[in-house]
Amino acid sequence: MKRSAPFARPGRTAAGGPVLSVGPVLSTGIVLALGLALAGCAGGVSSNRSMYSVHQPVVERTDYALDVTTGPAGLAYGEQARLAGWFDAMGLKYGDRIAIDDPANDPATRSTVEALVSRHGLTLGEAAPQTVGYITAGTARVIVTRTRASVPSCPDWSAKSDANPGNGLSTNYGCAINTNIAAMVANPEDLIRGEQDTGMTTAATAAKAINAYRTAPTTGQGTTVAASGTTGGN
Repeated sequence: MKRSAPFARPGRTAAGGPVLSVGPVLSTGIVLALGLALAGCAGGVSSNRSMYSVHQPVVERTDYALDVTTGPAGLAYGEQARLAGWFDAMGLKYGDRIAIDDPANDPATRSTVEALVSRHGLTLGEAAPQTVGYITAGTARVIVTRTRASVPSCPDWSAKSDANPGNGLSTNYGCAINTNIAAMVANPEDLIRGEQDTGMTTAATAAKAINAYRTAPTTGQGTTVAASGTTGGN
């Protein structure tokens, strides 16, 4: 009975060249390739069974400082213009906190800095954060504290498996909404603690709706307090 060998065995050809046995090697390679492909499809399995996203906004704080020279009447000559230019270059905006660290506690210096800050619609804080470096005599340090919110771990598609035996959330769950909130929030510190009520109201803001109602022409003239948008019906 004649048997046929399933694979070629190593040997020599008529010309003396080697003959390689490719059968077992090829089969092993195919098995390894399929195993790697299946492992790539499996990925990780989500274990978060709550309704909360593991990706939360991270708030980072950065302090920028500028030392200015002071004098008997507040800031020295030319320092007011230099500080105003620094504020413009920083692009002060809502959410920035500005403070002054003046070893002399001169009211004239504080008043000058406060006037420059008010040009940007902001107020000067009471307490200054701790900064690095010694403040020399005859100078004051102006600090701008700026916060930034981001979700550094997003997007997260680490779990690519369709199998979900624990009924967990997707690893990317919450990335879209939390990233949008971090990008749109005016003051990132509000993500840490909400804005606190100071107990004070702005009369102009409180009376805005009343003034609009009082100054608007009567409806008999074809106008109302708010005549905007479109109207229609079925």
